[in-house]
Amino acid sequence: MSKDLHPRRPVYAPRGVVATTQPLAASAGLAVLRRGGNAVDAAIATAVALTVLQPGSNDIGSDLFALVWDGERLHGLNASGRSPTLLTRDLVVEREPAARVTAALGGTQAVAAQVMPAHGWLPVTVPGAPAGWHDLHERFGSLPFADLFDDAVAYAEHGYGVSPTVAHHWDRAVEVVHAGLAGEEFAEWSRVFTHGGRAPRAGERFSNPDAARTLRAIAATGGATFYRGELAERMVAHAERTGGLLREADLAEHASLWVEPLSVRYRGHDVWELPPNGQGIVALQALGILDGFGAGGDGDLHRQIEAVKLGFADAHAYVGDPSPAVQWPPLLTEDYLARRRALIGEDAAEHPPGDPARGGTVYLCTADADGRMVSLIQSNYMGFGSHVVVPGTGFSLQNRGAGFVLAEGHPNEVGPRRRPFHTIIPGFLTRDGAPVGPFGVMGGHMQPQGHVQVVRSTVDDLLDPQASLDRPRWYWHTGLDVRLEPGLAGAADDLRRRGHRVRIVDEQGAFGYGQAIWRTPSGYAAGSEPRADGAALGY
Repeated sequence: MSKDLHPRRPVYAPRGVVATTQPLAASAGLAVLRRGGNAVDAAIATAVALTVLQPGSNDIGSDLFALVWDGERLHGLNASGRSPTLLTRDLVVEREPAARVTAALGGTQAVAAQVMPAHGWLPVTVPGAPAGWHDLHERFGSLPFADLFDDAVAYAEHGYGVSPTVAHHWDRAVEVVHAGLAGEEFAEWSRVFTHGGRAPRAGERFSNPDAARTLRAIAATGGATFYRGELAERMVAHAERTGGLLREADLAEHASLWVEPLSVRYRGHDVWELPPNGQGIVALQALGILDGFGAGGDGDLHRQIEAVKLGFADAHAYVGDPSPAVQWPPLLTEDYLARRRALIGEDAAEHPPGDPARGGTVYLCTADADGRMVSLIQSNYMGFGSHVVVPGTGFSLQNRGAGFVLAEGHPNEVGPRRRPFHTIIPGFLTRDGAPVGPFGVMGGHMQPQGHVQVVRSTVDDLLDPQASLDRPRWYWHTGLDVRLEPGLAGAADDLRRRGHRVRIVDEQGAFGYGQAIWRTPSGYAAGSEPRADGAALGY
């Protein structure tokens, strides 16, 4: 753990609990539980509030993924959106000079390069969060849908004091990113999200009346206006005027996907993630590999890093759009995991993909008195997403299309009506068919690495959820580069001897932000990320 962090204590709650990265959002979810709402109602209220309270990490124009334990079994929701029908590889190459260069590389070099633009209209995909809120509520909710928006609307309309970590990242977005963006499509962002060109400071009041009106409209129509009504018309009109690709049919044809979660066995537990187009497969593959080794001992941290690298090599090669036309191979069979495990030796390595048999983000979790639990993650990707704000709506559109690649024939190749590779992944842990609880760690490709570390701390070391989150983390960056928090500095020499290039980094944001709730005989135990502003609140 970073030298600046002080361990928190777990929250024990007999009836219900909410954990997320922003205290006011956690409070919004807890208020819903106390009014008689269930864990899904609380998760929706928390998620909607986070779009207002932490807009750099997520917004109304985000995507959403969720795992829901309904009291008996686990359900998965992929509420990510597809690319516009007009988006093609040739169009990207034509519009973006940098893309022309990297596209010419072809093969794995083009896959590794960040060839898609990060900002503007090209990386904008259809936002899935509003539909996701409605779909979760329609299947599992108990309170009226519109009632779940009350706190979010109030904060947007009347304002709130910006929390410290949010203010820090907001300032970086203004100074580093938005300062370099020019063009009509970016003009509205400054009006909505800055105070005269600067980010709001910690504790300073920020309000967003346009977002309040947008949220009221979504609440009143069950999200329909976002895809087939006034809000959809506004988005399309702005796109047509400023060079965007979104059209009426792209929004009207959007639909979430109910999916079967995937799992892998680890030390007598089952770890659950959503299937691709997300990177949860990385965490599952790494844990499946590590399950074949003993816990702890010499080289334990080295093996964890190598297992994660093997998982990423396969995910970046095989994961893309989850349509039936794009089949990803079975990466979690015992035979394949054994073959990947055999590649881990005493020294660091750069692993290519295997050859299996063919066949900016917020996280929250909730639990209620009847045993329902939710693991939900929502993101507009990089800070403030595309930085495109449709005038009068008060929200930025995501830039999830930046996750596409230009390599022809790749499962994640950019193209029309496709869902890109996603970094955001909710997690869930069970044992012998019974729920242990929801967990997640945010932060780009730190996320599956954080999942591996939280699961190992919980299962191998029997730590409570808060202690698991407090523990110092490692982060594999790329190639042989590994970063350690200061609390792991003692492991640096051994890793260097094995060939890892190690840096000690005292930057809390580099190691992700997590939350977790575990079921106990007396209720729930919950933890919230000490590297951020979050809170776990229960009753």
